[in-house]
Amino acid sequence: MEYTSYKSIKYYPECAALVEEMGYKLVDLKIVPAKTITKISAIVCTKEPDGNMGVNDCAKVHRVLLPKLEELLGTEETSMELTSPGIEHNLKNAAEFALFVGRNVRIWDKTLTDWISGKILSADEKSVTIQKDEGTEYTQTFENIAKAKFISASNNTKKEKEA
Repeated sequence: MEYTSYKSIKYYPECAALVEEMGYKLVDLKIVPAKTITKISAIVCTKEPDGNMGVNDCAKVHRVLLPKLEELLGTEETSMELTSPGIEHNLKNAAEFALFVGRNVRIWDKTLTDWISGKILSADEKSVTIQKDEGTEYTQTFENIAKAKFISASNNTKKEKEA
């Protein structure tokens, strides 16, 4: 899994600061210029690990974030889609692990060729540490993680029992 620093994503630092002020976290920001319009895609979540992001929350962030992006881009010819990560979000950028400390995840470990499940305890630019269900800590480098996704605590327990 690749680690892309959020600082290297154009306009992310400015937008993340604005979203943080509102009490949320900016998970992803994609800006794709097209012929007549600039398409913007943003993913926003709550600050709490298992918090729910409702339609009203998304609308609130959209109303503030879109004008900021139009100012940064220097155009009002934009279209923006703003969503929450969803209950079984696939982590695409290893930098997301640090945003979701406290969240339950499953990672596919290339060295074990198996899923490891647990709660994210910490993450940096190189690795993530999770607390497995039995309480042991497990650290893996991002280069040895093929994929990762959110799981709910009840879903995690159910899958562990089935295995």
